[in-house]
Amino acid sequence: MGTPPSSADDLAHLLGAMAVELEGQGDPETVLQEIVRSSVQIVPGARWAGISLIAGDRVESRAPTDRIVAHLDQLQSELDEGPCLSVMREQHTIRIDDLATDNRWPRFADAATHCGVRSLLSFRLFVHRGSLGALNLYGGEAGVFDDESILIGEVLAQHASVALARLNAEARFQRSLDSRDVIGQAKGLLMQRNGVDGLHAFRMLLKVSQETHTKLVDVARRLVSLQESGLSQAG
Repeated sequence: MGTPPSSADDLAHLLGAMAVELEGQGDPETVLQEIVRSSVQIVPGARWAGISLIAGDRVESRAPTDRIVAHLDQLQSELDEGPCLSVMREQHTIRIDDLATDNRWPRFADAATHCGVRSLLSFRLFVHRGSLGALNLYGGEAGVFDDESILIGEVLAQHASVALARLNAEARFQRSLDSRDVIGQAKGLLMQRNGVDGLHAFRMLLKVSQETHTKLVDVARRLVSLQESGLSQAG
């Protein structure tokens, strides 16, 4: 269970060390695991932790410290209600002192108490462009989270938001590079096959994209895949 740092200097040191650790990580799963691990260690009252991320029209449970967390995150997604969903949709922070007496999400609260969860803190993870998800902390007893828990949790959520935003930006950039590469390969194939220049080859791809209502990059991938399949069979 998370225990409070003995002083402001200790807290600053812990958060600084976490920031350095996050900055040095490139793998998204490693970053998420470090965030939840630190949350359980630092936030007073926290016994379990996990991150819920928005994935299209679904909410994914990521890096849970226990199966209980994964179960409760999945339950909220299935019920389309619960504190972490409300955090992402409406508020920055939700604190529940006793799930056994909270009436806002009765189906979720009933399942949580049956799992041994009595207290909850949920922090929205966000950047300027919108919400990313939620950092969810769970306690095994009622009333374990206090104002210090909220203060430290909000700082951790800010670190998590920055790390996730950076990783998302890097992923988008890599996807953009990959798309440019595959479109370039497809253009090259058309140029070679049809004896046309690059602009004409691009227009050919664009025409197929428009006529089939298919994304340009998917048309290019299909063409490259067919070429590679043909070469493999020929070999």
